Amino acid sequence: MTLVQTLRRFAPDPYITAILGMVVLASFLPCRGSAAGYLKIVTDVAIGLLFFLYGIRISPQAIWEGISHWRLQALVFCFTFVLFPAIGILLAHLGRLWLGAQLATGVVFLSLLPSTVQSSIVFTSIARGNVAGALCAASLSNLLGMILTPVLVALILGLKGGAGGQGIKDILEQLFLPFLAGQLLRPWVAAFLGRHGLIVGSVDRGTILLVVYGAFSESVVGGLWHQVGIASLVALFVVNIVLLAAVMASTILLSRVLGFSREDRIAIIFCGSKKSLANGVPMANILFPPASVGPIVLPLMLFHQIQLMACAALARRYANEKPN
Repeated sequence: MTLVQTLRRFAPDPYITAILGMVVLASFLPCRGSAAGYLKIVTDVAIGLLFFLYGIRISPQAIWEGISHWRLQALVFCFTFVLFPAIGILLAHLGRLWLGAQLATGVVFLSLLPSTVQSSIVFTSIARGNVAGALCAASLSNLLGMILTPVLVALILGLKGGAGGQGIKDILEQLFLPFLAGQLLRPWVAAFLGRHGLIVGSVDRGTILLVVYGAFSESVVGGLWHQVGIASLVALFVVNIVLLAAVMASTILLSRVLGFSREDRIAIIFCGSKKSLANGVPMANILFPPASVGPIVLPLMLFHQIQLMACAALARRYANEKPN
């Protein structure tokens, strides 16, 4: 392997680099005053459009076919919404002294999110796993997450009364209703979007960049970098690695003990150990006060990069194995 190939292998994901660029931009040139209000309006519209396109992209037939493989779906559900939160809450509690209150809240929040869709399917495909099962598990996780995540956030993080109820209402209005509209219009526009995949990708990535810039602008104006130091960031890195390692080890062990086929185990591992940046950032923007969104999504942003690198290495390892 040449030096260039080695550097490419360990190079950060370009999308994560762009997100970090938004953090740096917000740190030096935060959006303030009336401009922040206009940015919020644009961001809300972009989030609605993003979930409208998600509704068009996900096939109802694939979702219903996946439900028939209930053992795989049930196990991924338990990893995503039961085991992951349990480990995340434990680590946030143990590391709270070094993380601080907001980063610890961010660790719990990321553990309550649904799985990714696109990268779960891609890694399952590379590893020669059950792609259809991964598609269904990830899609169902995202559908359930639009309801379960805000409910769990309200219950576990104490967003009670008006805050919790308003957050769930906002999720339904800004995420679920556009998604449902996309599902209803899917028969007429899915083929067009299939030929122009760049549209979905651009809205997807552009929306996240907007939300990250707006969230960190608000947090920087509120004194974010006076609250989060180097020691806290190092502690966050360690907590994220331990969280991912614990969940991935659990998915590998339990899927084997329960007798799943190699293909199904691969789908379970890649769907059950991932968390969605694309869903998490918009949800945080709705559920939490604007000034706290930046530090709360910081653990998710770091976790996203770590999970991509770990899953890429594991997928290559599975791809190089000889099937039993």
